[in-house]
Amino acid sequence: MKTEPCVEITIKQQIAYVTLNRAKKHNALNLAMFQAIVKTIKQLKKNKDIRAIIVSGKGEDFCSGLDVKSVMKSPLNMVKLLYKTFPWRSNLAQRVSTGWRTIPVPVFMAIQGRCWGGGLQIALGADFRIATPDASLSILEGRWGLIPDMGGTIALRELVKQDVALELAMTAQMIDGNKAKELGLVTHIDENPLERAQELAEVICKQSPDSIAATKKLYNKSWWSSAGLALARESYYQLKILLGKNSKIKVYNQTHEKDQHKEFTSRKRW
Repeated sequence: MKTEPCVEITIKQQIAYVTLNRAKKHNALNLAMFQAIVKTIKQLKKNKDIRAIIVSGKGEDFCSGLDVKSVMKSPLNMVKLLYKTFPWRSNLAQRVSTGWRTIPVPVFMAIQGRCWGGGLQIALGADFRIATPDASLSILEGRWGLIPDMGGTIALRELVKQDVALELAMTAQMIDGNKAKELGLVTHIDENPLERAQELAEVICKQSPDSIAATKKLYNKSWWSSAGLALARESYYQLKILLGKNSKIKVYNQTHEKDQHKEFTSRKRW
């Protein structure tokens, strides 16, 4: 009997739809799913023609967190998840969150149902999070006597105040989508997050892929850097964009009727 993949990928009109595919297990993370997500990130990062990524979970939940029984049954599983050559780089467990930040296209997470522990860490790696009002979000690691260690801390410090993050992590409380929006954990609330993500992705796809890639990199690298480095990046990235074909195509499209629009070329390497 053929085993279904832990992660499914479909590309339509330059938008990559990534689906976590363990619905019967509420998309809980076992070792195979960790590996599949990282493989997906690598694959999409190499694809210069995609313009946006939308990640969702099959079934009633986005991701209920770590599949504790599956992961803990073998010490080797924990070694594979936590091992890293250099302390300052992401291990396998962390790359399912931090990896999305390295892809030079906007990444959306469409959240429904449970988004707990590792599921929230994955969602924090995206550029935009759209949740249903009744979604359930939690930094759940504290319930197991652990700390959040899957890379989401990098994004969390950009989204909420430190005391808010501490309270969420120390209490392991569960909050709904509306509360998450109030705190800044999610970007938008919508009854159909997948549809809303697609609408926003289609708007962004009308822009130059080089300007979108450069903007993502600029903000990710400059948000906590010095003002001088931020200014230097602005100048360098702008010059790189102006020397590319897509900048000229965007200007042409802005000044001509829609039926005369030119297609953008594949984005530069960012």
